[in-house]
Amino acid sequence: MTKHQSDICIVGNGAIGKVAALGLAQIGLRVTLLGAAPGPAPLAMSDAWDTRVYALNHVARNLLATVKVWDALDSARIAAVEGMTVKGGTADAAGNLMFDAYSARVEALAWIVEDRNLNQALDAALRFASNVRVVSGRAKTMQVDAAGASLQLESGETFGAALIIGADGAQSWVRSQCEIGIDYRSYKQRAVVANFECERLHHGVAYQWFTETEGIVALLPLPGKRVSLVWSAPDALAQTLLDEPLSQLAARLSTLVGDKLGQLHPLQPEAAQAFPLSLLRTHALVAPSVALIGDAAHVVHPLAGQGMNLGFADVAALIKVLAERGTHRDCGDAGVLARYARLRKEETLLMQMTTDGLERLFAVDFEPLRMVRNVGLNLLDKLPVLKRRLMTHALGRTLEKD
Repeated sequence: MTKHQSDICIVGNGAIGKVAALGLAQIGLRVTLLGAAPGPAPLAMSDAWDTRVYALNHVARNLLATVKVWDALDSARIAAVEGMTVKGGTADAAGNLMFDAYSARVEALAWIVEDRNLNQALDAALRFASNVRVVSGRAKTMQVDAAGASLQLESGETFGAALIIGADGAQSWVRSQCEIGIDYRSYKQRAVVANFECERLHHGVAYQWFTETEGIVALLPLPGKRVSLVWSAPDALAQTLLDEPLSQLAARLSTLVGDKLGQLHPLQPEAAQAFPLSLLRTHALVAPSVALIGDAAHVVHPLAGQGMNLGFADVAALIKVLAERGTHRDCGDAGVLARYARLRKEETLLMQMTTDGLERLFAVDFEPLRMVRNVGLNLLDKLPVLKRRLMTHALGRTLEKD
């Protein structure tokens, strides 16, 4: 059977894999994207709002703009995050920490984008992308030798490439074929997501509460008087939240938010989903002729909303090193891949340590420690230089130096 050859073969057709295909093709590389082929051109977005949304930072937005996707998104369904309030508990005396775009000298801290809005724009771009071949099928075997790498599909088709990119999620098949080890820890939590209409305007402010015993509750602004919930709840509570009517969940949240947003009501059609939460550290980001990106490379707690942003930063770094590799090196060159790994090591490790450390810190039900946490949050709120450094990392290192 014929062996199809390209410079890059990407396994995984989620948003990270799609953006990687578009970006790498843009720098002149021939790309095969292995996954489900894009469907027919989408109709207009329905009135229903996705329960799965992403808080995209400046790195993500700039990357999407570079591959000509950002302006193709339905802008009426994107909300700019202009401020964020973090509360270290539900009591009146809990610590408070506030961020705002004005202090950060940026137009927005992040942009809330629905999964469907993002993927429809990416699929539309892929239909017109030169140098990208989208293949539907499942990989069966992978081989790496001096000539490069190759994948054989269950259909029997074979695809060769100088570099295989694993963008196939936390359970990455590509990673398993390379025998790259992982450190894994379940948080014994699930992220319960749903959308609500609020009585009062949110003014583009995102809210987050580190509760004493019920996990972490975040409300993200959607256009209009709408918010999207991400409740990182212990497994037992998460099941309760899913089993009870969504109106009961709205009542729980209304009690929590108080006067800030007023009464909350489920958006129609009523829907809630839940996703298990875990920490995943890979022992390596690369192997011979292989690079990992997105959840295949790292999984973090969603309390900072940075999982998707880390994946987009992976893509930006990989595009950079491949564009700068020189004509004497192919895409799978060990030195090129080592540079990619170095570029991503510090930011990934920092985000993993930060999110995991915060989750552990606020999960401890010990009153003296809770008091120290509250004092620390209040103190940090009064130290603008440190606050700006925190925002620098969250925004993707785009702020000016202090």
